[in-house]
Amino acid sequence: MGNSRKILTDELLANMLEEDSVMRPGDPTQEEMFHAVKEHFGFTIDYDWSLKSYDAYFYTETTADGYEVWIATDDDRRPSINDDVYYYESDWLEKMQDYLTDGCSIYYQDFADRSYEFEEVIENVYIEYYNDKKQELEDKLIDDGYERESTEASTEMV
Repeated sequence: MGNSRKILTDELLANMLEEDSVMRPGDPTQEEMFHAVKEHFGFTIDYDWSLKSYDAYFYTETTADGYEVWIATDDDRRPSINDDVYYYESDWLEKMQDYLTDGCSIYYQDFADRSYEFEEVIENVYIEYYNDKKQELEDKLIDDGYERESTEASTEMV
């Protein structure tokens, strides 16, 4: 009589995710990643300030002496100078990933431009999406009787 155990491997998960059109991180285009995470997490993002009130705002302002600062806030009327205003653009979108994964509505002034920093945020959110989908599938397969393959390495003396 043979072994009838159903073994759950990372390769099996990856193949089944691919069959469900969930591509491994690095494979989809930016547009594909954006649409996948938007559908999965349920956020909205726009660049028209006049449309409605948003949960978070990402925009630039010019200081009195002509410097550009980047603002990431949840209060567009009273942004906190200490917490919401960035002197360097490199850290500006740091908070956006949490807003996206929390399904918030976001005003992003540069949304149409799709900067490198924004693309990096989307890639990070896509990894979270992929891991969510992988965990959901793994849980389902375990419920269906699959067992995780043993990760213990056999130690053989040579």
